[in-house]
Amino acid sequence: MHLIKLYSTFLIAFVVFASCNGSKKLAPVAGTAGVGTLHFLGEKDIPYNLLYNNTTVGGLSGIDYDTAGKTYYLISDDRSAINPARFYTADIDFSSKGIDSIYFTGVHSLLQPDGKPYPSSKQDAVHTPDPETIRYNPLSKQLVWSSEGERIVNAKDTVLENPEVNTISTTGDYIANYKLPTNLAMQSTLKGPRQNGVLEGMSFADNYKTLFVNVEEPLYEDGPRADVTANNAFIRLLKFDVATLQNTAQYAYKLEPVAYPAVPANAFKINGVPDILSLGNNQFLVIERSFSSGRLPCTIKVFLADLSAATDVTNMTLMNAGKSFTPIAKKLLLNMDDLGIYIDNIEGVTFGPDLPNGHKTLLFISDNNFNVFEKTQLLLFEVTGY
Repeated sequence: MHLIKLYSTFLIAFVVFASCNGSKKLAPVAGTAGVGTLHFLGEKDIPYNLLYNNTTVGGLSGIDYDTAGKTYYLISDDRSAINPARFYTADIDFSSKGIDSIYFTGVHSLLQPDGKPYPSSKQDAVHTPDPETIRYNPLSKQLVWSSEGERIVNAKDTVLENPEVNTISTTGDYIANYKLPTNLAMQSTLKGPRQNGVLEGMSFADNYKTLFVNVEEPLYEDGPRADVTANNAFIRLLKFDVATLQNTAQYAYKLEPVAYPAVPANAFKINGVPDILSLGNNQFLVIERSFSSGRLPCTIKVFLADLSAATDVTNMTLMNAGKSFTPIAKKLLLNMDDLGIYIDNIEGVTFGPDLPNGHKTLLFISDNNFNVFEKTQLLLFEVTGY
């Protein structure tokens, strides 16, 4: 997603970045099953177009943490246009006072089954990836990442590339491909996924026996995109068996309205889900990211979602629905507008190491779209009651 924003930043070549800790703390969120409070500890920004190992750091759309290896994995959504599609490893040091430093420690190309890097759209438009999210499996010591594919249908050209979920090694070598259901196949008619609104978020669950993946926006047959008024915009959360790589269930999640009208009214606006994070016991943190032309920041809301009572909607369409199925239950935990700081295009979230007091931490990452007017932000939160 390309969000044009008027934000000044600066470039430094060294990989220890100046601290940008927030002075405002978030008031505690009302107690909720699974999570009690989210307490904002600080922010640190990665400079625009930072160079690391002959690659441009940017477009960071997903983040995950390997607890045993004490390593962060961050995926770039560069479609092999600047450098070959890739992911980074990093060390992130922080305390209860905020984020101290970020060190990039490695970069690896995402490799195709033939062992070659992915092509750019100019080289081969039907095999160009759109990386969006990455997760580490400590049991297999492998990574899983998703690509949104492509859907271009106009008078001049048609490009239909299906989304993918791939298992790879920690150095980027292809291992396996998850078997996506037919309703995720790109089509030239108004059916299936929308362009740039497909596989954005992902999380392992059930002791890594299950992988959940979500589409960012509603499929065409499931109804309209989110708008500034409530309109039953439902996305799908898809459950996969890690052993068989097969889709075993799908659940409906209702999006909030777009937070603000666009200016002008017919300009670009969106609300969708860029990432999810399992809490166990069928509960997830769900990020909703809203952007409207005419405003600089995004509105980021974090929900506690529970699919225990949700209906499996694999064989249903969700258009004009509401009585025929039970959607995923949800409750607002955090609206980042309440932090009183500028919030950019947050697209990824992970648990980090625990604080000395035993409380868990959450790290959020923003995608700057390789745009000088946008920021690559890391936001750190302390979690209590979990």
